[in-house]
Amino acid sequence: MSFVLLIVKALAYFGLPSYLLHRASQSSPLARYYLCNILYLCTVGFCSSVAFFSALPLYLLGRRYDVNFIFARTFYPIFSRLSGLRIIVEGKEHLQVRPCVFIGNHQSMMDVFLVAAVIPKGTRVMSKKSLKYMPFFGQFLQAGGAVFVDRGNSAVAVQSLQAAGEEIRSITLRFGFSQKGHAGLPLVPVVFENYWNMYHKGIFNAGTLKVRVLPPISTEGLTTAGVGELSVCVREQMLQVLREISDPSAPPPPHDEDDTKR
Repeated sequence: MSFVLLIVKALAYFGLPSYLLHRASQSSPLARYYLCNILYLCTVGFCSSVAFFSALPLYLLGRRYDVNFIFARTFYPIFSRLSGLRIIVEGKEHLQVRPCVFIGNHQSMMDVFLVAAVIPKGTRVMSKKSLKYMPFFGQFLQAGGAVFVDRGNSAVAVQSLQAAGEEIRSITLRFGFSQKGHAGLPLVPVVFENYWNMYHKGIFNAGTLKVRVLPPISTEGLTTAGVGELSVCVREQMLQVLREISDPSAPPPPHDEDDTKR
C-alpha cells in the first residue's frame, strides 16, 4: 500500500502542476508566466533541501562538491517536466576537462536551470554574496562550498577568488600534478543560448534551448599583463558562438547592473 501511495503522490506532484500550466497557457500567457515562476522557486527550494541533506554523507566521503551535482540532477529533470523546457548540450566531452574553470554568459535567474543541465561532478560554484542568505538555496550553496563574491568590495572579492584558486591547486597537487603543470588552470567557456524569446517579464514559454561547451583555453604561462587580452579574446569567442546558437530574431537581453558573470 505504501508503494502505491508513493506512486500516487508522485503523479500528483507532476500531474497537478502540469495540468495547471496547460490550463494557464490556454487562458493567459501572463498567468503561465507567474505560475511557472512560482513553480521554479518552489522547485529550487525543494531541490536545495535535498542537496543540503546530502551534504553530510558526501562530506564524510570526501565528495563535498558533489552536493552541487545532486542539486543539478534533481532540479533539471523536475522543472523540465513541469515547464516543458528542454536543454540540448553540444560539446559535452569538454565537461570532462580537469582541473579547470568553467565560465558562462549570465542572463537571468533562469541560468540556474541551464547550468543544472551541464554541471559535472566535483564542481564548485561562484555566487554573489546576497544569495548566501536566500532561504534554502543559500544553505545549499554554503553546504556545497560555494565561493561568495562581494561585488560591493572588490578587495574582498579578489581575496575570495584567490583563496578558491589556491584550494583548487592544493587538491590538484594531492592528485599527483606537478606545480609546473597546474600553474594556470584552463578556461572552459559554456555558452547559453539567448532565451529572451522564451523567458522575459510576462513570458515563460516551453521549448528547447541550446548550450554549447567550447574547447578548453590554456592559461599556462599567463601573466597579469595578458589577462585583459585573454578576457577580450574569450568574450569575442563566446559572443560569436552565442550568435550561432541563438534565434536571430531574439533581441539582446537587457543589461542588469545587479547581475554577475559566472
